[in-house]
Amino acid sequence: MAGPKGDASWRRRERSRKLKEGLWQGILLLILIAIFGSFVFNVSENLQARNIHSGFGFLFERSGFEIGESLITFNSSEAYFKAFLAGMLNTIKVSVLSIITATVLGIIIGLMRLSKHPILRFLGAAHVEFYRNIPLLVQLLLIYLLITELLPDSFDPLHFGSWAVLSKAGFQFAIPQNWHIPFLITTFSFGFCWWLVRKILMRKMTGLVSTTIGLGIAFVFSIIVWIICGYSFGWSKPEVQRFAIEGGASLSPEFLALWIGLTFFTSASIAEIFRAGFLAVPKGQWSAASALGMSKSEVVSYIVFPQALKLAVPPLASQYMNLTKNSSLAVVVGYPDLVSIGNSTINLNGQALEVIVIVMSVFLTLNLITAVFMNWLNAKVTRGTHGA
Repeated sequence: MAGPKGDASWRRRERSRKLKEGLWQGILLLILIAIFGSFVFNVSENLQARNIHSGFGFLFERSGFEIGESLITFNSSEAYFKAFLAGMLNTIKVSVLSIITATVLGIIIGLMRLSKHPILRFLGAAHVEFYRNIPLLVQLLLIYLLITELLPDSFDPLHFGSWAVLSKAGFQFAIPQNWHIPFLITTFSFGFCWWLVRKILMRKMTGLVSTTIGLGIAFVFSIIVWIICGYSFGWSKPEVQRFAIEGGASLSPEFLALWIGLTFFTSASIAEIFRAGFLAVPKGQWSAASALGMSKSEVVSYIVFPQALKLAVPPLASQYMNLTKNSSLAVVVGYPDLVSIGNSTINLNGQALEVIVIVMSVFLTLNLITAVFMNWLNAKVTRGTHGA
């Protein structure tokens, strides 16, 4: 006797249902295309009526403005395209560094809030409540004011030996001569050390814990390699001249204000995420693991930390994406990020719509990349938890 899926009438009904669904979806798609096309047509007509140039051809025209801080060389004679590239790289730089420092600080603050020591618990709670309840814009203005008003002038900076100086002009520090080669060597050393240490530790620990410890050891090892490269290639150290500080590398006060502000503001939310993750693990699992003869470090490595991280990764993704979007407040402190470059472009050529589309597309792409990576990490963490 044929089953229900083998019945001819059932197959006809199923084909009819799929046909109706496809028809309605096609109609909806055509309506959306018509609405979008109408919007584009009206905008184009209005721009032409006002004699406003449209299109993205301006990207290859001469920009006519300078960028004070950039990872790539840029001058006013180069095209807008390169200016947007420099702004995008500045946005990526401050976002990535802030994500790293905010995560590390957030974990520390979260553990402080779980501490049995009342002073540590109070300091952790104070950090969270202070930075979480004050708008980021106000914090950035306060930090920038403190840097530019309280720090000494560049002709009489704070010295950290001959290796670094701190002043209103920013933070200048020593780097190896021809730093590109030492940077490549250090990056390779970091990756190899992390892979080797993680492979050794995975024999006794979970993949998540071994990865975390491996990253810490690799970071220390990379610092040692960087110092060795400095002595091998020679150091470029900051020197105080009559009107400026020359030599070494520098972090501008605008970058420092944005970096510190994003780190502190986001770390408050990350601390609560990790605290909630640890508290969500039932206390009975601690007792059950101890009854099996597991040490405290083994309980944390195999039982508590994987489950807490599984709960923490999804909200962490939102915090990382919010941090990337909040970096657009760089325009307040004068850091030349993507939005700042966009504002300068609008003031010069007036093509606001195209500039806004570019800025939106870049932030959308960056956050989609972050979402894909965090989804991959979440899937890996979930598999690791099942294995534990």
